[in-house]
Order: sequence, then structure tokens, then C-alpha cells
Amino acid sequence: MKILLLFGLVVLAECGVVKVSLRKGESLRARLNRLGLLGDYLKKHHYNPATKYFPSLAQASGEPLQNYMDIEYFGTISIGTPPQSFTVIFDTGSSNLWVPSVYCSSPACTNHHMFNPQQSSTFQATNTPVSIQYGTGSMSGFLGYDTVQVGNIQITNQIFGLSQSEPGSFLYYSPFDGILGLAFPSLASSQATPVFDNMWNQGLIPQDLFSVYLSSQGQSGSFVLFGGVDTSYYTGNLNWVPLTAETYWQITVDSISIGGQVIACSGSCSAIVDTGTSLLAGPSTPIANIQYYIGANQDSNGQYVINCNNISNMPTVVFTINGVQYPLPASAYVRQSQQSCTSGFQAMNLPTSSGDLWILGDVFIREYYVVFDRANNYVAMAPVA
Repeated sequence: MKILLLFGLVVLAECGVVKVSLRKGESLRARLNRLGLLGDYLKKHHYNPATKYFPSLAQASGEPLQNYMDIEYFGTISIGTPPQSFTVIFDTGSSNLWVPSVYCSSPACTNHHMFNPQQSSTFQATNTPVSIQYGTGSMSGFLGYDTVQVGNIQITNQIFGLSQSEPGSFLYYSPFDGILGLAFPSLASSQATPVFDNMWNQGLIPQDLFSVYLSSQGQSGSFVLFGGVDTSYYTGNLNWVPLTAETYWQITVDSISIGGQVIACSGSCSAIVDTGTSLLAGPSTPIANIQYYIGANQDSNGQYVINCNNISNMPTVVFTINGVQYPLPASAYVRQSQQSCTSGFQAMNLPTSSGDLWILGDVFIREYYVVFDRANNYVAMAPVA
């Protein structure tokens, strides 16, 4: 399905509700001026000509994320009136928002918070079914509309999934309730409008982008910042990388090398930047090559284990993206526990029309502050401060 590059924004003017078409990269202020609505907007928002105070049209809003053992990062949102709270993964690898519902009898639902539509005065039901399959776990249910609060942002009439079935054990043992997808609308099951699109369409954020910082070693401080970039969380300059598809946040990796020698992704490959994947995944053959070069050996359970005493001597794996090198030291790609050390690289075959996808998951994102720019279809990355 083709993604429209022009979106709609509803603005209240004196003449009533006006549908404003968006031009790619255009600010809300410029749009209002272009359509002759800026004067009315300023009157309603108390523009003071004496001080020349120009009101902020929206504020960037941060959503704190809890770091669960460097495996998953999730934050708390609320749905409904009065609000019902849920913890959700903020997942750039999917596009739907869903939470467990009281209509679900799966053990995974009864083990988590469940949304009760009858306790929300703003809930609107639909007859539209929804079903989503993830790399691990799945859900099925139906769609509804309600008010969703994310950080300081309140989104009205947000469509979301209410699960009726969550089979298997993965979601049962997960420390989060549901998932909030941050990928493109074309990836959304049942054509549900993603939360971030509604943030922008409803004029709730100042820029059509969000940025992510993921802490390491179980530390606190992780966040998603909607509508803004926090320059204090990275060093140097952001490097802007054009997207190659508008489904996932998909880019081209030029090569993967160790010590100047290309060991994988020779001649470039496609990759997605995915906050919802814990490890760094790729096709089985090149991943096996990386495991060999870093000295990881497969045990009887199929895990690639590493001698913890060797970490300081292990090589740096360098990802070259859009001509810029992104080094990944052993301290980033080795997962350490009290019992053992394992590789953060994982084999996962995801064939697409542009070849097998690599997944730059949390192992990679912890090293780099990432900006996800919907206005211009870029991701930007810089080393974390």
C-alpha cells in the first residue's frame, strides 16, 4: 500500500472546523499562514502585539521508559475516561496500539492490566477485527476509539486494539501489558491510524518527528521525546540517513566490518531501526560469520556464548551507514549476566522485496541517540553522550 506524503490537520477557525492539507516538511505556523488562518489562530491563543509574544503551537513531550534488564523498554500510558493505565512497549517496528481487554481469557491477559470499555465514558466500539503477528507472540481482537494519554499529550478519538486472544507464553511472561507502534501507517493492521500520526494530525506536537534514548546496564533515564530532539543526550552532529521504505524505519547499511575488513553486508543491505527488538538481528549466514569473528560459540541450547574474560580483547564491529561509521564495541554487543556472557547478535531471516532485512535493535540503539523524522523521511543518529 502506498503511503500518502500529505497528511491532514484539523484546525479550529472562526468559520468552523477546517481541514488543512499538509505539505511535506512544512511547519504548522507556515500552513496556517499559507491558508489565511494564522490571524484567527493567534486571536484565539492570545497573541500580545505589545510584547510580540507568539504562542507555542505545541510542546514536545517526553515519555519516560523503564529499562527492564536491557531487554525491553516500556512506558506507562492511559486510555479512557477516567484513565485506565497500561505499560506498553514503544515499538518502531510496528504501527498498532493495543492492550489486553476484559473480553480476553488467555492467561497472558489475565496476568496483566485489562481495559474495560464499560468503565470509560469516551469509548466507542467498532466491529472491525484486528490481528497482529510479531516475531515473538501475537494478538487478535477488535478495534475501538478512546482518549489516549501519552506523557503530557492527550490524543482524542485514538483507534486501538482490544485483545481477545493472546496465545502462547511470551506475552504471559512479558513485564508490559501491550504495544504502541511507532512505524508507518502502511504497516498498521486493519488500517488503524497510529498514535504518532494522530499526535501530529491533531496539532499536539511542534515537529513531525520523535527521538529515542535507551539507557544501558539497567539504568534509568530512557525516554521517547515526541516532537523534539534533546541535544544534551548525544555528542557531535546528527547524521541524517534517508529512508528506503515507508513501512518500517528502513535504511541502507553500506557494510559491516571488523578492522577494516568487510565481514557482512558486502555491497550494502537493508536494515530497520527497531526499538521493539532486543538484539541485533540479521540473516543466518552473515550473522554466523560475525559470531565467528567475535569468538562466540554455540552451546547445546543454540545460544552463542562468549568467554567473559575475553571481552576487553574482542573486536569492534563497525556499521557503515550513508558513509558514516557507527562502531559497536564488545561492551555493547556482549550480554553479560552473573552466570554467563552471550552474543547480542541473533540470526533471523526476514525476506523482503529489497532482500533480507537486518534489524538494528536495542543493542545498537543504546549506543546512538536516534531521531525518527516523519516530515522528511529520515532517521538521524549520533553517539550517546
